[in-house]
Amino acid sequence: MSTSGLNMSRRIRRTPYTDRVEQVGVRGFSVVNHMLLPKAFQPTVEEDYWHLRSHVQIWDVSCQRQVQIQGPHAARLVQWMTPRDIRKCAVGQCMYVPIVDDQAGLLNDPVMLKLAEDRFWLSIADSDLLLYAKGLAIGAGMDVRVDEPDVNTLAVQGPKAEDLMVDVFGPGIREVRFFRFGWFDFAGTRQLIARGGYSKPGGFEIYLDDRALAERLWDTVWAAGQKYQITPGCPNIIDRVEAGLLSYGNEMTRENNPLEISLAKYCSLDGSVDYIGRAALQAIAARGVQREIRGVLFDGGPCPPCAKPWPVMVGTHKVGQVTTGIWSPRLERNIGLSLIERGFWDPGQPVEVLTVDGLVRPGELCALPFD
Repeated sequence: MSTSGLNMSRRIRRTPYTDRVEQVGVRGFSVVNHMLLPKAFQPTVEEDYWHLRSHVQIWDVSCQRQVQIQGPHAARLVQWMTPRDIRKCAVGQCMYVPIVDDQAGLLNDPVMLKLAEDRFWLSIADSDLLLYAKGLAIGAGMDVRVDEPDVNTLAVQGPKAEDLMVDVFGPGIREVRFFRFGWFDFAGTRQLIARGGYSKPGGFEIYLDDRALAERLWDTVWAAGQKYQITPGCPNIIDRVEAGLLSYGNEMTRENNPLEISLAKYCSLDGSVDYIGRAALQAIAARGVQREIRGVLFDGGPCPPCAKPWPVMVGTHKVGQVTTGIWSPRLERNIGLSLIERGFWDPGQPVEVLTVDGLVRPGELCALPFD
C-alpha cells in the first residue's frame, strides 16, 4: 500500500472497505473527515477518466460521513443551518444544502437525505459539521439528537452502474430517480441506496449501516461487475472539473458565500425562511457579489498538479486563482476552476494562468460545466 508519506494512526480512520481497497491495488490515499479516501488506482488519471466514462467503478467513499439529526426539532435545526428552503422536501428525497455561518460563510455543502419527518442525514464534505450542529442544538435548547451513525458509503459510478445494481439488488433499482433513495435488501438487511454520486456519469451510493457486511457487499458488487468491466476507482479530477463539481476546501471555504459560487438557486432570500446568516446573505445579494466561479481553459501543454493556487491574470492585474487544474484529454486543453473578479468574469475573457512550472499559459474564461 502506498500512502504518499501519510503516517497512519488511530486518528486517521480506516474504513470497512480498506482491506479490499488495498487488495485491488490502491496507489495512494487522502484524508477526508479524519478517514481514508482512496485517491488513485489506474496507472494514470486519464485511463481512470476514460474507464469511468465508458464502464463502471466501485468507490470507497466512507469518508462521506453522515451527520444524523433526529427528534421533534430535527427539521427546525436543519433549516436553521441552510439558506435552502427544505419545507417541501419529501421523505425519500435528497437535497443539496449549503451550510452557512452567521456571516454567510460556507461551512460545508452536504447532500441532505430526509429519512423521516423527524430524521435527516447530512452527507458531508470535509469539515466537522457534527460539532457545529451539536453546538447549535445545545445552545438553542432543541429537542433533537445529533450524532454520527456508523454508515459507510460504497459508490457504484459509471454508465453501466444501473445494470450492475439491478443484478445485485433487483429491478426496483431502476425506479429510483435522481436525488431520490429507496430501501433494498442485502443479506437479510434493509439498506438505503440513492441515485447520485460525485461524477458526471453518475450512478448510485449504497449507505451501508452494518460494517460487518462491508466486505461481503464489496465482494458481491465486485463479482457482479466483472461482466461490465468493473474496476476500483475514486472521484476523478478530470471528470470533476469538466462537470463543474466544486470541492469544499478547494474551490470554497468559510471565506466564500453561496452566491459567488453559483449556489444562488439554493438560497432563499425573500425572508420566508429563517436561517443563520440570512441578514448577511441578503446584504451580499443587495450589493452584488464581487467575484463568481468560472471555468478556465488554458494552453501550454499538460499542466503540472495544482497543489497550490495559480494566479489568473489580465495584463498585470490578478483577477483570480485556479484552485483545481488538470489536462483534459477529451478537450485537449487544460481546464481549471477559479473565482474571478467582477468586471472580468464574462465567458471569453482572455486571461493568462501562471503555473508552478514557471510557464505563462494563455487561455480564456468559460461558463460551467465545460462542454
